[in-house]
Amino acid sequence: MNILHTEWWSIAIAPEWWTEREEDAVVIGDRDEVGSILISTLCKDNGEFQRSELEQIAEDNAAAGCRWRRVSAGDFSGIVSSYEEEGSALREWYLSAGSVLLFVTYCCEQEHAGMDDAAVDEILDTLQVAEA
Repeated sequence: MNILHTEWWSIAIAPEWWTEREEDAVVIGDRDEVGSILISTLCKDNGEFQRSELEQIAEDNAAAGCRWRRVSAGDFSGIVSSYEEEGSALREWYLSAGSVLLFVTYCCEQEHAGMDDAAVDEILDTLQVAEA
């Protein structure tokens, strides 16, 4: 396992996945080119994210008609939804821990839907808040 560290969080990446840092996000892709995970980070200057804030942000930014369910991922907790759009299968998470909010999207072609679900869940279960 490789550990990817950011200023706010870290995550363990299995050898069959690659990572790339972009200006405002981290991309994690599987080497079989089935799908990829995109993680964006939002931090509060003061206070912690409340569940109601997280749900409002999801409602304001997610695709219409998403059905959300509660989820935990490592040190983070939040909500997740799955849907299909324009030939793609997507899973979206809004996860928070303290003052850190992660927006996570997994995307693959519709024909590959579900193929990487267990592996993606395993990766996200390794999310840890960075030590101050």
